[in-house]
Amino acid sequence: MDLTLWQYQFRIIMLGDSTVGKSSLLKRYTEDLFLESINQTVGVDFYVHFLEVEPGVRVKLQFWDTAGQERFRSVTRSYYRNSVGGLLVFDMTNRASFDHVKEWHAEVCERVRPQKVLFVLVGQKSDRGDDRAVSREEAEKLAGQLGVPYVEASAKTGHNVKDAFELLTRRIYQGLLSGEVEPQDGWDGVKCAARRPLRLQRDDPARPSAAPRKCCP
Repeated sequence: MDLTLWQYQFRIIMLGDSTVGKSSLLKRYTEDLFLESINQTVGVDFYVHFLEVEPGVRVKLQFWDTAGQERFRSVTRSYYRNSVGGLLVFDMTNRASFDHVKEWHAEVCERVRPQKVLFVLVGQKSDRGDDRAVSREEAEKLAGQLGVPYVEASAKTGHNVKDAFELLTRRIYQGLLSGEVEPQDGWDGVKCAARRPLRLQRDDPARPSAAPRKCCP
């Protein structure tokens, strides 16, 4: 794949409390690396990755890795509006990080209006199943309440890391095809280098279309 060519660019923001493993997930996905010790994010870090969502359709992914500490919240909030996707991450061994997921979700939804952000909920550190403080049933229930998919992953082992990021990417792409997500001037959540092909795909009667969903009730 020629990484200098892409049809779409998606901005995705990493959300969740400090130390839940957002940076580790990104490191594993973009570089296939895991560091036992990693510095806490200060403000916002930036990553780029490329994914072919279907033959001939390449997406440039821009990831904004936000700091979870409250003292950086005023900085990270400024990145919400120009994001089309968000990974809501909690630490399966840390109950408080799970309890805060609704707050992260609500804060983003409130600040992006009238734009839309599509989410995936990720339970991080699945390799520490014996220490888990949040059951799968609880997490799936929360995901259902928020109207988002749920994935359990481990940056340490790589389990489901690729699946989580690609699920969100393909969810955004299908949102573009169905009209759930609309690129707009002055909004950097989605950039298109192929507007005409997108319209043709959207109007193709042979292509199944997903029913539109709302980010925020």
